[in-house]
Amino acid sequence: MDFEQADILNEAIRAVGVRHRALAIAALAPFGIHPGHKLLLFELDDGGPHTQAALAAATGFEPPTITLSVRQLESAGLVVRRSDPGDRRTTLVELSDAGRALMPKLRAAWSELADEIVAGLTATPLEQLVDALSDLAASLDTLHEHSRDDPAREPAPALPRDIARRRAAGRRPRGS
Repeated sequence: MDFEQADILNEAIRAVGVRHRALAIAALAPFGIHPGHKLLLFELDDGGPHTQAALAAATGFEPPTITLSVRQLESAGLVVRRSDPGDRRTTLVELSDAGRALMPKLRAAWSELADEIVAGLTATPLEQLVDALSDLAASLDTLHEHSRDDPAREPAPALPRDIARRRAAGRRPRGS
């Protein structure tokens, strides 16, 4: 790929990420959460209680980010921490009653955001767009895996395992 094509591609990807994040922040603000919180809440809703280490593995966030986010969500009353009944040394994070009550509204807002984002598509069918973005996410994940073997490269945050899990199950990724 020549530089001009590379620049167009890289800038398009960057612009999509920046614009999507801004729209996601605005869509989630009424709930007092941000996109990283949404990912944790969805993971807890889908998978039940998790340790903070399991949340980090599932979302691709670094452990200090998980710790801060769990504290924020706990302060907001959306999650609770409790001892694991099978191992009292381990702490589990789970949705609180308020967190469970929020999930249908949060899922509706996330769906509405997706609808708004694709409403202006004119040249690309939704199915084709989702396939292309899923392929791109998988390609980035593969590059990330290879970069772990190169000590000179800075490690990038892992892509959420949700994308790969949903692709394997034949379902569409939830998004970022």
